[in-house]
Amino acid sequence: MEEEIINLEQIETPIGTVVVCASAQGICLLEFADLADLDKELQRLTQAKQAVIVQRDHPYIQQLKQELEAYFSGRLTDFSVPLDLIGTDFQQKVWRGLLSIPYGEIRSYKQQSDYLDIPKSIRAVANANGMNSIAILIPCHRIIGTDGSLTGYRGGLWRKEFLLTLENKEFNQKDQLQLRFE
Repeated sequence: MEEEIINLEQIETPIGTVVVCASAQGICLLEFADLADLDKELQRLTQAKQAVIVQRDHPYIQQLKQELEAYFSGRLTDFSVPLDLIGTDFQQKVWRGLLSIPYGEIRSYKQQSDYLDIPKSIRAVANANGMNSIAILIPCHRIIGTDGSLTGYRGGLWRKEFLLTLENKEFNQKDQLQLRFE
């Protein structure tokens, strides 16, 4: 059986360099280059896909570069580049649910678990969010704590706040989040 090829490139963004991987099906990884466990993520990807990673360009990566440029300049609210989700059925359900959160909006973990019709699985939903390896495109940054606080984001809370502010100019962590949950 021939190994699948996964293409890898780095893209500069206003919030740091991202490492992007594309399979024949779509973007399968978008992580910040300074992620502490990036090597583990790449290893997990190659094992799951039974693939080899090569550093070269790919049409999906070219499309993503254009879409990220438009997103960060405020001209794009929905990404159209194909995605290749690699995870358990439950994780993929949660990630698809994240894709339903409109640009400029936020949800709490509780609202997200209710949306997915698994209201007693808040912790499991939060864990699946944390396993998302396609940052920005699968918008786990749009999930906040039930109390309105910014909660963990693998790319760093400063990046999460940047993305939320980019998507909603009126976003203010201290004021906006408290108002939504009172």
